[in-house]
Amino acid sequence: MDTITTTAQSWLTDFFDEQTKKEVQNLIDNDPEELKERFYKNLEFGTGGMRGVMGVGTNRINKYTLGKNTQGLSNYLKKTYPNEALKVVIAYDCRHNSDTLSRTVSEVFSANNIQVYLFSELRTTPELSFAVRHLNCHAGIVLTASHNPPEYNGYKVYWGDGGQIVPPQDGEIIAEINELSFEDIKFEAKKELIHPIAKEVDEVFFDASVKKGSFGAAGKDDFKIVFTSLHGTSITAIPEVLKRAGYANVSIIEEQAEPDGSFPTVQSPNPEEPEALTLAIKKAEEIGADMVVGTDPDSDRLGIAVRNLEGEMELLNGNQTMVLMTKFLLDQYKNKGFKGNEFIATTIVSTPMMEQMAKAYGVEFKTALTGFKWIGQMIKDFPESHFIGGGEESFGYMVGDFVRDKDAVTSTLLACEIAADAKAKGSSFYEELIDCYVQFGFYKEKLISLTKKGISGAEEIKQMLKDFKENPVESVQGSKVLWIEDYNTSISKNVQTGVEKSIDLPKSNVLIYETEDGTRIAARPSGTEPKVKFYISTNATLNTAADYKSVNSQLETKIEGILSELNL
Repeated sequence: MDTITTTAQSWLTDFFDEQTKKEVQNLIDNDPEELKERFYKNLEFGTGGMRGVMGVGTNRINKYTLGKNTQGLSNYLKKTYPNEALKVVIAYDCRHNSDTLSRTVSEVFSANNIQVYLFSELRTTPELSFAVRHLNCHAGIVLTASHNPPEYNGYKVYWGDGGQIVPPQDGEIIAEINELSFEDIKFEAKKELIHPIAKEVDEVFFDASVKKGSFGAAGKDDFKIVFTSLHGTSITAIPEVLKRAGYANVSIIEEQAEPDGSFPTVQSPNPEEPEALTLAIKKAEEIGADMVVGTDPDSDRLGIAVRNLEGEMELLNGNQTMVLMTKFLLDQYKNKGFKGNEFIATTIVSTPMMEQMAKAYGVEFKTALTGFKWIGQMIKDFPESHFIGGGEESFGYMVGDFVRDKDAVTSTLLACEIAADAKAKGSSFYEELIDCYVQFGFYKEKLISLTKKGISGAEEIKQMLKDFKENPVESVQGSKVLWIEDYNTSISKNVQTGVEKSIDLPKSNVLIYETEDGTRIAARPSGTEPKVKFYISTNATLNTAADYKSVNSQLETKIEGILSELNL
């Protein structure tokens, strides 16, 4: 008997419920390929915690895999804080089974004598991050799979600082989990230890969001917003935050306002995908709105569309919104006077324009591996420094440090402040972005994501990245490769001179080529989806805003040439 079948048969004992045993037996009897997919490994923590397809099996999200996680985390908390009365806070999003899974997680914590604060209804991820510190908890959990397809769910772990767990802590927790058998899970709830929470936390979070995201923008009465929650949790927060900040002209896409884990009106609930904002952009054209905002299911990512130079709605990418938000915040700090300890941050696959902006303003620039947990960790590691703001190319941004994860709630308000103020001054969000290109260099990026599902897909991704490393690119569109940054070996090598520098970041499966003209090509596997991602960044000088269209066209042509060269 093979290992997979043996593992599956261990799920046929009396510890598991009847429905689970029935499904497992059916897989053993009738579907060996699906059995293999579900039991060939244990679901692992990735960039954004643990995510996976829901269903029975060790490689699936279910009450037992999450119960085992929670039991291991409970044991770890007790070892870490041996003499403290432990507290955790738990939130969940709109996905199928999120409410019942959050209840299961709460019950396991309570069975381990840990006080649990459980949101009584779905809430955003940024509010969960905020609530960890607000309630003085030792840890927090949010049940979400972010923007993944409907069949997914997930489990993100936050620590007492409100940020996600990072190495070595995540490894220590995983080791604790791996020591357990499923039969070690304590499912017998102590209901007196589970405390429902709702509006009392909402009120404090909303007030903090308005305070951090408002800058006295002019022109709010004349600024029209179309907002869609894409069937997710942001409907519980963003409309109220905008209202409290003085935005009265907010049109909500009602067809997408009802939380629904099936996401019936979109192919993917991901604001990175233009299709997701189709209904909102159509509405914006009908009513002459200035801005469209759409958020993912747990409200940590936001997509923004604004009117371009032709007056048409255009979806901006995460790099574009990030640089303009950061510039706006830097201007606010500059007007008050820098204190000398400020910094901005982004990730290694995001636009290099962030570093140019930091140099121009004389503030510190920090860069991290992909994933907002690393930016949150910076704030923890450098308590003497003051975080202004920062983001990553994948449509995430964080305003200040009151939330320690990407925050679409406060970022939406900040985007509206920038756009309303610009409009009142005779400019626009888009024109302000072009001005950034004139000041700091015109950087244009492109992301290519290739989906490769299942066991064979994982092997294919592994092989693609191996080929990318073992057959190095020598030039890109006629520009010689100058540096190869290998985050697996922590070595950055100048291939022209042979000079090597160490990379002072944790090891990661990322490879980046940089050419003599500053073009960058990065490759990495996704930490949350069965995808391999290629990030292209090009740049040019933009002397005046009047040259924008021609230079933009040149960069688009260059990117197309790069994709052709790489067969992407």
